[in-house]
Amino acid sequence: MEIQQINDIKRGQFEAIENGKEAGKMTYTWAGDSKFIIDHTEVSEDFSGQGVGKKLLMATVDYARNNNLQIIPLCPFAKSVFDKTEEIRDVLFS
Repeated sequence: MEIQQINDIKRGQFEAIENGKEAGKMTYTWAGDSKFIIDHTEVSEDFSGQGVGKKLLMATVDYARNNNLQIIPLCPFAKSVFDKTEEIRDVLFS
């Protein structure tokens, strides 16, 4: 599965692509220069139960770490993963 990022000045998304099909996406909105809000996660029914959402979130966490950014998880899925996974909380905006 390939994770691609599309980013512009105000918004962006991470897309999971498998064999040319979109498996899922996680969208975000910039909240200044150093933080962004994860606002939506969507997984295609064909890929349900395959951990696509978690792969997207981990790619987002890696992006935040590599670019010294912080995340505000307003998306219920992203928030639940942050609540359950202590080792990724270093990128949370506090």
